[in-house]
Amino acid sequence: MGITEDLADALARDTIAVAEKLGDDNLIAEVSKVIGASSTTTQEAFMTAVRVRLSEKRARAFLKARLAKGPVGPKKELGTGPILDPSDDSAGGH
Repeated sequence: MGITEDLADALARDTIAVAEKLGDDNLIAEVSKVIGASSTTTQEAFMTAVRVRLSEKRARAFLKARLAKGPVGPKKELGTGPILDPSDDSAGGH
């Protein structure tokens, strides 16, 4: 990634963490507004990073819940690739 995307992603990661810690759903929008006042390009990269990270977090939570339910129907081998660890609560993904 370029510097804009790298910085926006790091800020998105930090903002999501602080918003969750404070329980403040509006923090992301407030940070976006601050960024947008000086750079709409950075604001767009920030919001993209936020959407991607929150989307991945929701998908991982879904997979974790689904894995906890167990197999549906006959058990099938999943192959040799990595399988989501249900004890892993990280939102970072890769």
